[in-house]
Amino acid sequence: MFNWLSLVTGLFYIILGIVIIVYKFFFTVLEPTVAYPLGGLVMLYGFFRIWRAVSKIKNKGDNE
Repeated sequence: MFNWLSLVTGLFYIILGIVIIVYKFFFTVLEPTVAYPLGGLVMLYGFFRIWRAVSKIKNKGDNE
């Protein structure tokens, strides 16, 4: 169950990164020089969470 929740959380992080880049807002108005790297970093973390969850799901399937 935790792996599936991690997939959903990763998707939300990717969406949050896109929102930060498009609206340049994260609890306060951001300058573009801050919004782009922050949004990219948040999206990168979302991809990492999805990759980690998928690899754990695959490893769990191999063990059964």
